[in-house]
Amino acid sequence: MTVTDPADPRLADYTGLTDVELRRRREPAEGLFIAEGEKVIRRALGAGYRMRSMLLTAKWLGVMDDVIAAAEAPVHVVEPALAEQVTGYHVHRGALASMERKPLPEAAEVLAGARRVAVLEGLVDHTNLGAIFRSAAALGMDAVLLSPDCADPLYRRAVKTSMGAVFSVPYARLEPWPAALATVREAGFELLALTPSGADDLAVAEPHLLPRAALMLGAEGDGLTAKALAAADRRVRIPMAHGIDSLNVGAAAAVAFYAVNAAGQ
Repeated sequence: MTVTDPADPRLADYTGLTDVELRRRREPAEGLFIAEGEKVIRRALGAGYRMRSMLLTAKWLGVMDDVIAAAEAPVHVVEPALAEQVTGYHVHRGALASMERKPLPEAAEVLAGARRVAVLEGLVDHTNLGAIFRSAAALGMDAVLLSPDCADPLYRRAVKTSMGAVFSVPYARLEPWPAALATVREAGFELLALTPSGADDLAVAEPHLLPRAALMLGAEGDGLTAKALAAADRRVRIPMAHGIDSLNVGAAAAVAFYAVNAAGQ
């Protein structure tokens, strides 16, 4: 159905998408998230998320024809200028979908049957978070556990950066933090804290030989807190060259995920 009024209540899910603070509060409270672009929308649907509605510009009608035909939710067709007015940015991928969230599982649920998990503390940058989920999916990690202050994996930018990998890697919140790390250890995991100082090189630590390993990563710049480091069983590092002291957390995660998983296959 064509919509011409930016104040139309049917477009409410899509208003102010560039207002990070507003969306961070609003989306979990209302049980929704926004999927952007054809591939991400298809992956969200393939992962079993229910569509609330879809917002399209006319040129995307053909591309999304099969999705539209199968959708039980309303599909709103708008001009590009109106889409920008509603969302706050130029929607160059031309297709947005408002999706319904699923209940978040408990940590014990995602740990059951897992061998390789990532534990993230204080990751508030959605781009880094999305990149880590994409690497986790690509490099064989079974699950991701988040401290309470980590960003929302279903925020639009995180979903977009992950290319929909947030839909395929199970995740849960660890609360209270860091006491809940005991849940990970009790499930048989060795907690490996990735830190540049006072740590063994990954090659020396040989994490791929562990029956169950949990890689702990902290926020960009600050890294893991003292309490998180104290809770770890062992500290590991990626050896650096040319005077570089560390990698971006997204890049570091990818290297560590390979070391703890694929290197042992």
